[in-house]
Amino acid sequence: MKAVQVSGYGGLDQLEVVERDIPKPKANEVLIQVKACAINNTEIWMREGAYGTEGKSGWRPEGVQFPRIPGSDITGQIIEIGTDVDVKRKGEDVVLFPFTSSGEPGSEHISEDMSFIGSEYDGGYAEYVVWPADLCLPMALPNYEESAVFSVSGMTAWHMVEQSAIKRGETVMVTGANGGVGSLNVQIAANVFGAKVIAIVGDLSLEGKMKELGATHVLSYRSDKLAEEIIEANGGPIDAVLDVVGDALFHTSLHVLRKGGRFCTSGSAGGQKTELDFRTMYLKHITLIGSVLGTRDEFERLMKAVTVGKVKPIIDRTFPLEEAREAQSYFKKSGKLGKIVLLT
Repeated sequence: MKAVQVSGYGGLDQLEVVERDIPKPKANEVLIQVKACAINNTEIWMREGAYGTEGKSGWRPEGVQFPRIPGSDITGQIIEIGTDVDVKRKGEDVVLFPFTSSGEPGSEHISEDMSFIGSEYDGGYAEYVVWPADLCLPMALPNYEESAVFSVSGMTAWHMVEQSAIKRGETVMVTGANGGVGSLNVQIAANVFGAKVIAIVGDLSLEGKMKELGATHVLSYRSDKLAEEIIEANGGPIDAVLDVVGDALFHTSLHVLRKGGRFCTSGSAGGQKTELDFRTMYLKHITLIGSVLGTRDEFERLMKAVTVGKVKPIIDRTFPLEEAREAQSYFKKSGKLGKIVLLT
């Protein structure tokens, strides 16, 4: 089969198109013919070594074992089943829940043995992938490409909103609002949880599209008076921040939060390290929340919201599988709206 593998930590040159044997499903596994695989920061940071130290990076302490096929937002069709799998599953169109874990329901994502497809297992930058049958779920939409944008980004966004205890009528600021996670944060917070959303983008030409997704106000992080504009738009400090940017907007976020506000982060595309004056945090009673992935129940609630149209797929551009280098390079450019998807 055709696949794109990462040979080691480093730049785009570590991505290479190769021929691999088609994997064989073992007991309780299925073989999926991959139709679409959306790109996440996860596989880029895995390649760049951004998740670890001392030469090891990944979701597990031992780091990624190379070569590795990346890709976690996967849709496709079950074409072969292993033993102990219902034969009726053959031919199903599925979306993959992206990690394994021995954790109890509700804490699967924080289990010490949580292992991620595309990092600890070979993933979806390939024509075929093997995965546990019970983690292959019905697609929320009939289209492979559209259904591929929700697994990691959507579950991450949903978990951020739930962890932040967003309530109807509250005001939430979403950073990186035009990105894969951000555009879903906007939709989930506004259309499912009933919050007022202030979307932060770079290019204000996206204002109309962001409001179509559910944003009440759209502001640019390039403004010299962003904090003042946020408070003015809301008529006062805001309730919560859903952040994927990190350092670049951290101080602004803490400044515009009300007393008792919540700051939830799941990324650091704008800087992985920052300075924190603890007085700001404790004098304002701010809750800081770290968030990664989510639970099986949250994933299923997300799929229901997608099915009924409260959360919609936003795709900026697609690439053929063999152009994975170009796709990851494009992914890192600013000004996009939504997800980048590889098609096999």
